Amino acid sequence: MVVIHEAAIRADKALRRVDLARATGCNLETIRYYETAGILPPPARTDAGHRSYGAADVQRLRFVLRARELGFSLSDIRGLLGLGDGALRNCAEVKEKTEAHLAEVRAKIADLQRIEAVLSETASRCTGASVPDCAVLSSLRS
Repeated sequence: MVVIHEAAIRADKALRRVDLARATGCNLETIRYYETAGILPPPARTDAGHRSYGAADVQRLRFVLRARELGFSLSDIRGLLGLGDGALRNCAEVKEKTEAHLAEVRAKIADLQRIEAVLSETASRCTGASVPDCAVLSSLRS
């Protein structure tokens, strides 16, 4: 297994797509998708036509992956990247997008907590025995 060292990335050594994948822990197909979707810019090409990635590509992909881990949509990520790519970063806009996403996350958590309560209550009524009327199925029917 080839290991991509951070020193090579910092030196902006040209990386192949497989090296970019290894450096970020990202799947090759996901990198292709992000390029097609415009999340990652088209890579530079060598004289032989091979894709060539650098430290900026590694940094951008790591940003995208972290944002995805935090639940940001690709549309949100495009917006965040656009704000970050500009010469003047508008922290107020970034904060606004982050707070809106946080509100969505909190709403999802509240929904999941309601679901958990209903499922827990329903499961506690189920005996697990072979009976003609199952509490769980009855709950789903109502």
